[in-house]
Amino acid sequence: MKLVIKKLVDRQPITAEEAAESMKQIMSGEATETQMGAFIMGLRLTGETPEIIAACADVMRAHATPIPCADPTAIDIVGTGGDCAHTFNISTTAAFVIAGAGVTVAKHGSYGVSSRCGSANVLDQLGINLNYPPSKMARCLEEIGIAFLFAPKLHPAMKHVVGPRRELGIWSLFNILGPLCNPASVRRGLTGVFKPDLLPIVAEASQRLNAVHQLIVHGGDGLDEITTTTSTKMIEVKEDALRSFDFHPDEWNLPLAEPSELTGGEPEENAAISRAILSGELQDAKRDIVLVNAAFALYTAGVAAT
Repeated sequence: MKLVIKKLVDRQPITAEEAAESMKQIMSGEATETQMGAFIMGLRLTGETPEIIAACADVMRAHATPIPCADPTAIDIVGTGGDCAHTFNISTTAAFVIAGAGVTVAKHGSYGVSSRCGSANVLDQLGINLNYPPSKMARCLEEIGIAFLFAPKLHPAMKHVVGPRRELGIWSLFNILGPLCNPASVRRGLTGVFKPDLLPIVAEASQRLNAVHQLIVHGGDGLDEITTTTSTKMIEVKEDALRSFDFHPDEWNLPLAEPSELTGGEPEENAAISRAILSGELQDAKRDIVLVNAAFALYTAGVAAT
């Protein structure tokens, strides 16, 4: 790993093979925390390429606890986080809408990092057991069509890099890897990124990881979701092609939302918002953005033609 770090410090690009070998040392605990921090910082300086991201994702997937999922149309709806927009839990709420429409959802997530309330925070508040065993996760997918795959439980090797990531306090490769390393090995879904530069990088990495149908999205207001305040840039990923396009709420005759209308709060408040949307009590901008994200996710599952 020292040779890889030296190359990175000298601003020399490393190969996918070198990145994968470094990732193996991180996942196994062989790398020291200093080496992990240097690797993370070095990649930020040279740039995380699709080849490197895919190679590291393969290693991370190999160290994860697998969750069997027999449904080839199962999806995930997830974001990189990091947008610091403090919205309510849009994709988590949309996951229930998608499952209600008959599509299996393997929702991969954890506690909030850049926000006060990540998917795990709101689901915990809703009374969902986050620490149920992998066998029950698989059973939930099979019998009810939705399961929450709690990342810290299913990626135990990631414990080695928690300290360096926290102490560095910067965006890194690992923010991208989470959405690409669903333990149920789903190959469809919607992934949000918090900056537009990541769109082509994550799209190509997804294709290298054998995605069947993915949408990589970035809201023009900075959200790692499809937004309803302005237009959203998207890249559609299929096995043999990438296609870029924009979506604007006007196309669906939706009123433009104000960012303040999408704001959330503490887990208790966000749980109440999710309940109100799912019960039909809320019929406002919060409901609209959930339905838009759910609709595009359903498209990736193949249940909607457009």
